[in-house]
Order: sequence, then structure tokens, then C-alpha cells
Amino acid sequence: MDLRTRTLLLCGALALAIAASILLRGRRRDAHLLFAGVATDMGLWYLAQSLYGIFHANVWARITAVLAIMLPQFTLHFFEAIVPRRYGTNSVLLRFAGALAIPMLLLALSPQHQSAAVRVAILLYAFGLLAAGLWSLAIRGQKSGSRATQRRVSFLVVIGALAAVFSLADFLWFIGAELPPVGAVLSIVFLFLLAESLRRERLLDLYEMVGRLMVSTALAFLLAGIFYVFVTYLGRLNTIYLNAVLSAIVILVLFEPLRTWVEHRIHGVFFRERLDLANAITEARHKLVHVLETDELRQVVITAIEKSRHATSAALYLLDKTGTAFDLAAGFGAEVPARIELATARPLLDRVSKGSVILEEFARDLNERTTASPPSDASVAQAVLASAAVLGPLSQGVVIGISAESGELAGLLVLADDRVRDAYSHEEVVLLESLAAQIGVVIQNSLLYQRMQERDRLAAIGQMAARLAHEVKNPLGAIKGAAQLLAEPSPGVADIDPSSREFLGIILEEVDRLDRVVGTVLEYARPTEGNPGPVDMNGIVRRTIQILSSDRDDEVAFDLDLVDDLPRIRVDAEQLRQVLMNLIRNATQAMNGRGKVVVGTRARSGPSSAASWVELRVTDTGPGISQKMLKNLFVPFYTTKNQGTGLGLAISQRLVQGAGGTIEVNTHEGAGTTFTVVLPASHDPLVPAATDGDEPEVIVQPLAPSVRP
Repeated sequence: MDLRTRTLLLCGALALAIAASILLRGRRRDAHLLFAGVATDMGLWYLAQSLYGIFHANVWARITAVLAIMLPQFTLHFFEAIVPRRYGTNSVLLRFAGALAIPMLLLALSPQHQSAAVRVAILLYAFGLLAAGLWSLAIRGQKSGSRATQRRVSFLVVIGALAAVFSLADFLWFIGAELPPVGAVLSIVFLFLLAESLRRERLLDLYEMVGRLMVSTALAFLLAGIFYVFVTYLGRLNTIYLNAVLSAIVILVLFEPLRTWVEHRIHGVFFRERLDLANAITEARHKLVHVLETDELRQVVITAIEKSRHATSAALYLLDKTGTAFDLAAGFGAEVPARIELATARPLLDRVSKGSVILEEFARDLNERTTASPPSDASVAQAVLASAAVLGPLSQGVVIGISAESGELAGLLVLADDRVRDAYSHEEVVLLESLAAQIGVVIQNSLLYQRMQERDRLAAIGQMAARLAHEVKNPLGAIKGAAQLLAEPSPGVADIDPSSREFLGIILEEVDRLDRVVGTVLEYARPTEGNPGPVDMNGIVRRTIQILSSDRDDEVAFDLDLVDDLPRIRVDAEQLRQVLMNLIRNATQAMNGRGKVVVGTRARSGPSSAASWVELRVTDTGPGISQKMLKNLFVPFYTTKNQGTGLGLAISQRLVQGAGGTIEVNTHEGAGTTFTVVLPASHDPLVPAATDGDEPEVIVQPLAPSVRP
């Protein structure tokens, strides 16, 4: 038995083993059964060739020809099962192949089956149909709306073409070409790859398997070639041990660069889109290592996603300071919601907290559920899809959670590609999750950085305030005292003239103003903790409006929009009154003393259905705030007024943050501004309030003029 006969016998046995492995699997579809037919046909074909080489009987030559004719029949039906046609119609190619098979079988069984013409006809028939089938499969795959199907079909076409080429090289023996049986070995290798592509759903697994198998195959042939050269040209049995050692050293030297080169080539051929996405994400992660500002974070992330060309729309949402909603930080493509409330998207967020959600795949899996599935699972899935509607155009995309250090969701990264179905594979989601993890780190670092900046700023202001107290307040006291003495006529001294009295009044007025400025700086640098306790926000609002209404000469109308039965808040009442008075005076100055100010309250739900926050809103009908000013609104000493320190809103923000809350601003140029103070609700009992007649006098601290435009 020569080398070819032994090789074909082994290849036939391996092909039958591959077919058996497909049939023995628990879940079998039409594609699995048809592929088992292809593998069985190839296995019997190799066995028939081997038996012909052993016995040289014409019957084995006839069987070889018949099996060669049947191979395209199984293969074409297998290709049809991979990407089924619409309406279940058979293709023209299948009908043509079926009609042509009958005369070809008659030729194979005729007395002239050994002639060269018949063998060439069978060769052209078999591989012509295989080439046409691969071409048809590639066209149908490209027309598929599913990107996953496109990738899988591309993989199958390339592997199938390689298997056909090497089978053709081996088939040349059938027409009398004396070639080594290398083609038979490689055709079995690619047949195994086709079997694995049916078994493995993840393309990443296929990539790893292809890389390892191709490296192993290349190394096997390389080892055989090197060993052949060493034994043939450098010595025989007397030096075979030394030759084996030398050949092993050569293999060890070549293994790593060969493996790297093959894997890189395979990755570039089969996974070009995923490679582009991976490169864009890797570049973004390297940039995010040095990012500490959220503005730069938004730009880096969105630029990376756009650069990957792997999404038609994308949005980055970050959790707001109250923890009740996700605000849109950046995005591109279709217009997406600017805010996602946690209460309305709770089922989706609960699912995202456990792992990323491919919404399109989620919906498909729900539709494919059997009646045996628990009803609760279906209801949960339906709730997730229903809540995903808040994403608008992104409701069929992929949602990736951005986790904070505590494990809670700090943001969402949402992508969609409306060009194809199944736009994102699980491998690509893993890449996006690595980007989301880096975003979470940047968010945490950004918060720490802001705290450090705030601490350094307060330290600088504290030093400046101490110097002001020493260098300014004492001389101001002396100046004021001297001016007051000059303004009071002494006995026996003539009264000062009106012009001098006017100038002394100006001196006293400006001294008082400078004293208030210094006091405001000291107040910002060293705020007092106050005396926090559970209070009624509506009561504070009514009393503050009463005070302001009795001491004003403008034409501003005050309207109250208060919600009854508000939860209590735990705060220092005087500090909250100070914040409210500052916001109202800002609104009054923004309207130049003409307009309407609406002060309202309401409860805001938190992560649970219970009210966790209480809002205090101050809305004016002024000109609004420009985007340029909005960025610096709470920055200390920033003001556009001729008079004022620019500390009014900065102090208000510090007081609110000290109470565990935040201040939000919603403005439109030419359409007014709304400042919203959000404070945590308290369930402690209300401190008994004094009656109207016994209410203590309210001491209103002087505030700095507005920083509003």
C-alpha cells in the first residue's frame, strides 16, 4: 500500500468521523444534517479512492465517480440551508444541478466511465457547481440585512473555497495527474473548520480556533519539510537524532512569529469591522487615561465611536447629581432624548446593571420563546423592551452600563446602527464594555479632581479672606468712624456745608458696601454649618415672599405654585431663606424690575417610587442666560455687574451642597430662566413652628448683587 492509498484511507475515516460528530449532537437543524451528508460523501469518496488503489477494481472507480457527482448536490443544498431564500423557493442553480446530475450519473455508470473525456466532464461538473454555489452563497450573504449573517457567510465562503481548491488539487488524480495527497489532507482540515463554524455561535471562538488550527497545520508541514531536508541531504539513520534536534530548534525559533503573522492576517481578513472598532476603542482608552474633565471625556468617547464607523447614532448619558435621571452628555446621529428618568426606565436599567443588553437580540429571543418558558420570564422581557422605548431612535440598539466605584450605574453608553440588523456581535459588545469601564474610571477620577480643585480654591480664598479681614476691615472701621465724627457738628462749631455733608454720606455708603463685600468673602471662605433640622419648605417660601414683598419698589409680581403635603427637608432654615432671597433678587434684577417671578415646590421621586427629593423652583420672565455665562455661573468672583462680588450664587451653591442637595439651571435666551434647588427629603417629625404672632424676627443677611446677565 503506497503513501497515497494510506493517506486517502485516513482522510476518509476522518471525514466520516466529522459527519458522525455532527449527527451525534443534541440540537440538529437542516444545515447540520446536510453538512453531515457532505462530510459523509467526501469520506466515502476518499475511501473509494483508497480501495481502488488497493484492489484496482473498476467498481471502485465507478463508485468514486458517483460520489463525485453527488458531492455538489449535498453541498448546494447545504449552502441553501445556511441562508434560506424567501418564500422557501428553490434556486435556479439547484434545479439546474438536479437536472444535470441524471446524465452525469449515466456517464459514470456507462462502459466509457474510464475514458478521459468522461472524467474531465465529471471534474468540470463537480467543481463548476461548487464554485457557482459558493458565489451564490456570497451574494445572498451580502444582501442579508444581518451583519452577523454577513460575517458568518463570508467566513464560510472563504473556508469552503479553500476546501474546494484543495479537493480539486486532489481530484486531479482522478484524471491521471500524479500528485502527492496534500490536497486531501488540507481539504479535511477545512472540512473540520466548516463543522466548527456550525457548532460555534461566536465568531471570536472561530477566530481563535482558525488561528490555532492554521498555525498547527503550517507548523506540521514545515516540520515535515525541514525534517525531510535534514534527513535527505544531511544524513540518514546514523544522524537522525541530531537532525531531529536541529529541526526542532528551527521550529521553536519560527513558531512565535509565524503564529503572530497568521493570527493577524486572519483577523484582518475575517474581522475587518471588528478590527476597526477595536483600534478606535484602544486609541480612546489610551486617551482617557489622561482625562480628568467630563467635557474632554465626552469628546474622546463620541469621536472614537464616530471614527469606528460602527454606529449611525450614539449617546452617552451620565447620572445627574440627584441620582434620579440620566442626562445626555454627548451624542451624534438621530435626535435622542435629553433626559432619561430612572423611574420610567427602571426595568431596562435593572437588566443593564446585570450586563449589557442588545435590544434587537433581546426582542428576537422573546419572539422565539416556546410556550414552555415561564410566563414571568416573558413578562420581564416585555417590561424591558417597553421601558427601552424611552431611548427613542436608539430603542433597537445596544445599551452598555457605566458602573461607578460603588457598583451602581453612573451612566449609559447607547449605540445603534440602522443600516443592518444584528449590528453588534457579542465580541463587539465586549469591546464596548471595556470602553465603558474606562469611562467609569474617568468619572470617578473627575469627581476626585473637582474636590481637590474645590479644596485648593477654598484654601486660597480662606487665606485671602484672612488677609482682607486684617488689611481692609480695620482701616474701613477707622474711615467710617472719622467720617461719622465729621458729619456730627460739635458744640460751638458751625455746621458743615451741604456739599461736604453729601461727600461724607458717599464715604459712609461706600464704606458700608466694602464692609459687606469683605463679609461676603469671609462667609464664602468659612461658611457656618448652621442649625439643620426638619423644616417645612412651603412655610419658608411663604415667609420669605412676605418679607420681600413688604420691602420693594419695583413692578415685579410674585406667584406661588406650592404643592401641599411635601416631605420635610433637613436644612438650616435661615440658610435656605438666604438662598431663596438670593435667587429671587437675581431674578428681579435680570428683569430690570419688571416681570413675574414664580416660586414653586414639588416632590421628586428617587430610585424608588417614594419621594426622595424636594424641589424649590424660582422662574423668571427675563432674557435668559447665555451659554457662555452658563458655564461660569457658579464660579466664585465671576460677574457681569458693575457692582457685586460674584459670590451670591457661589454661596448659595455651597449652602445647598452642604445640605446634601444641588442647584439646577434651565434657561433659554429670550424665554426666561428657572433655578431649581433640589434637597433630600427627611422623614423626621417637623419642629414645632412658632405662631404668626410669636414668630421671631427674621434676620436677613445682606447678599451680594446678582451675577445674572
